[in-house]
Amino acid sequence: MSEVYASRRARLRDQYGATGAAALVCGHANVRYLAGGAPPGAALLLAPGEDVLFHPRSQADDDQSSRVDGGLRTAVCEGPDDPAVAAARFLAGADGPLAVEEDHLTVARHRALAVAAPGLRLTDLAGAVEQLRVVKDEEEVSRLRIAAEIADQALGELLESILVGRTERHLALELDRRLVDHGADGPAFPTSVATGPHSGRAAHRPSDRRVEEGDFLTVTLGAEYRGYRCGIGRTFVIGTAPADWQIELYELVFAAQRAGRESLLPGVGCREADHAVRHRLVAAGHEEGLDPCTGHGVGLEIVEEPQLAPAAMGKLDACVPVTVGPGVHLPGRGGVRIDDTLVVRPEADGGPELLTITTKELLAL
Repeated sequence: MSEVYASRRARLRDQYGATGAAALVCGHANVRYLAGGAPPGAALLLAPGEDVLFHPRSQADDDQSSRVDGGLRTAVCEGPDDPAVAAARFLAGADGPLAVEEDHLTVARHRALAVAAPGLRLTDLAGAVEQLRVVKDEEEVSRLRIAAEIADQALGELLESILVGRTERHLALELDRRLVDHGADGPAFPTSVATGPHSGRAAHRPSDRRVEEGDFLTVTLGAEYRGYRCGIGRTFVIGTAPADWQIELYELVFAAQRAGRESLLPGVGCREADHAVRHRLVAAGHEEGLDPCTGHGVGLEIVEEPQLAPAAMGKLDACVPVTVGPGVHLPGRGGVRIDDTLVVRPEADGGPELLTITTKELLAL
């Protein structure tokens, strides 16, 4: 894999410019993308002569996130030494630009870099690494595919257990345990279980409310596998046949979500993919309270570019994994969320690849 990470660093060099320039990467996911691993607090310096990963000794853990590219030079920072400042000192005496990730630096840290290497002119990388991360290679997609399988397994097992009388909090904890049991590094984001009047809310924090017959049950969870994160969301009815209003609302959200999934082809505008979902919900009178985005990219972080939103710029590329997850919540009654992770593929390759395959049928559990 060393050549993969070296190639990514070379592509970054092409983006930030001239021969002789240097770049300092501090965002945890960005370091991991370029170096193969990222001990907490690590900073990656792309210098004219060589690339060096600086990290604290106390944080040089032996977990998966710390296993860096074997062809990359590493430097251990002793005591309280800041790896980013140590990287700047490495360049002391040099002049010219040093591109930094301003979004990942505090003001104090930015000033410390200028003091450590006064001959350097600090410029902004401006999300260059995040843009490189948008299109995934097949190894990255493979990890996402495994993460999706784990999430599907955990959810499927939960649905086979007794749910009535159990609390949202208890069910969320059980899902987290099942994710790890099936090989996940951990949850990709805080697991949400929402019942009754809570159902359909975005990112609902599980409470001590107990599951009751006739409830809508909304579950949103995700698995992290070897650093890569995906998500799935499903809605069910508990213990009895769904009421007419539940069927009507579910069919509306399902149709909107399906339209969004089917739109995920290379060259489609991000705002067009959002519109495919959103206009059906708006036309049905549910404009108020809709999420600002109906989907987003996933990868080393659970929310990445691109955003599927009304004002989003740009178009979808092949091999970009995204979520499509609309939801509608009716205050006091509950609601529906349906969320999948897919990979944008051309029609010649079968169209969008669905990674999360748990049924979207409105089941009565």
